[in-house]
Order: sequence, then C-alpha cells, then structure tokens
Amino acid sequence: MKYRFYTCDVFTPDRFGGNQLAVLPEAGGLSATQMQQVAREFNFSETTFVLPAEQDHTRKVRIFTPAREVPFAGHPNIGTAFVLASTHALGVIDDQLTVTFEEEAGIVPVSISASGAGSYRCELQAPQDLTLGPVVMPELAAAALSLAVEDINLSVHPPRVAGVGLPFLLVELTGLDPLTRAGFNTKVLESFVEKGISPDILCYIRTRGRFDIKARMFAPLDGVPEDPATGSANCALAALLSHYNPVDSGQFSWRISQGAEIGRPSILDARTSKKDGKVTAAFIGGDCVMVSEGTLTVD
Repeated sequence: MKYRFYTCDVFTPDRFGGNQLAVLPEAGGLSATQMQQVAREFNFSETTFVLPAEQDHTRKVRIFTPAREVPFAGHPNIGTAFVLASTHALGVIDDQLTVTFEEEAGIVPVSISASGAGSYRCELQAPQDLTLGPVVMPELAAAALSLAVEDINLSVHPPRVAGVGLPFLLVELTGLDPLTRAGFNTKVLESFVEKGISPDILCYIRTRGRFDIKARMFAPLDGVPEDPATGSANCALAALLSHYNPVDSGQFSWRISQGAEIGRPSILDARTSKKDGKVTAAFIGGDCVMVSEGTLTVD
C-alpha cells in the first residue's frame, strides 16, 4: 500500500535546523512491525503515525524511534500538529486551535497558533505530572558522559531520573567546556538499564544572554546517538528545576538551545506552573518548517 508522508524540522524557524521528523498523517492499516520498519527507513530520531481517535479526541498518535516505540515525545507532537495544520487536515486555523492526541502516556494537548504566511507555532502540555526517579551518584553520571566527576554541578540538584511522560537522566554540568566535551559511554548506559535507570541522558548548563539553558541529549540505546532537540527531556528538566526552586508558587520559563554541536541548532521554549510547592503543569513549544512530502510504499 502507498502512504503519504511529510518531513519537517522541529524547534527551528530555519529549514535544515532543528530536529527532523517524518509524519504519516493517515497511517491506518499499518502494523506495529511495519511502523518500526518505516521508522528505521527514515532513521530520524522519531517518526509518527497518525490514526483515527479512539477516545473522542483529535487523533491517535504512535511514535517510533529507529529502535522502539515510545509512549510520549516532545518534538514528534509539535511536528505532527504542525503537519496536520499545514496540510489543512484540521480545517482553517485563523488564530489558535488546541488539539488533543491520544498516546500511550496519556492525552497530549497541543496548542497551534497561526504565525502568519501560512506558518504555525505549536506548544504541548506534558501528559503526566513530574515523576522523580532514582538519584545517580556523580561518579556514575560522569562516567556515562565520558567526563570527570569534577564536571558535574551539584548546586541545584543531583543527577537524577525525572520525566513528565518519558523518563530521562538529567545532569547539570559546570560549564561550556564539559558540555562541549560530553559524549556517551555505551557500556555504562547498558548497565543503567540493568539498574532501572533511564539510559537516555540529558546534560545541560545554565547560561545568560539569549538562552537560559544549553543542553545536549544522548540516547544511543534507542538508536539516537545525539538528539538535536528533545522536547520531552527539556520539558522534564523545566519541571525538575521548578521542583527544586524554593519559590512555592509561580510561573517559570526558559529558552533552551540544543543541537548546535551536531550542526542542527534548535530553540525550545519551556515553561511551568507551580502551586503550593507542586509542579502543576509543564509545557514545551517552538517553531517548525516543512521540508518534504512524498509517497511511501509499504508491503
């Protein structure tokens, strides 16, 4: 059978920046095995498959990396909403529209805003509350990133697993030099799986100027050596930073840079709400640009 596909770059206003995404907007009839094969064929960080809603929402969306299906991810939701809006699958959007996607992690609302000249900016709300996982010793986090323990910054939080729909190990570094030098140690990450620690690791630094945070994310066990822009990880990071913020209630926001080290600069806008010491909502958003469209034959 033949399936229409679109590719777009997510978390960037510029073509060939950001994070690549392939979207099959009418994926009915494909099995999970076929979806995995298509995702491996595109070999992007993720590919999405859009299906009719089963629970009276806008669409059902399944997300695959080259290695596996994931319950939730950031840039696939942003890009899928953008593609559906750009191809008029959602009707005319004069100003703003909120869609809801049914996913394994839960219902994902995505706000779509018309930004002129037929373009759209999208922002999602994480489908789950902040979940805090294991704390990881600095020595082990450093080894996973091929760094020294002195490169780990413990001033705000220890290296620890956190998620808002998908878990990541979040590690703050001491400066730009270790962020630039960071890599991944596959053997250490494989040992994380045995210990119940997420092997997907986001490292970051806090900065001043145009960006509040600069980040890198490694997920080699998912077939993604380094991700240009990771909405789910940065959304989890925003929630974690809000959790550790001594301010009891308020609204917080960050502009995040990712992907520059691999030649795909990305801009992610994260924000959270906190009330009475609890993070009540986490959001991530950004721009997208269409790159290509075509027909894929699946046997």
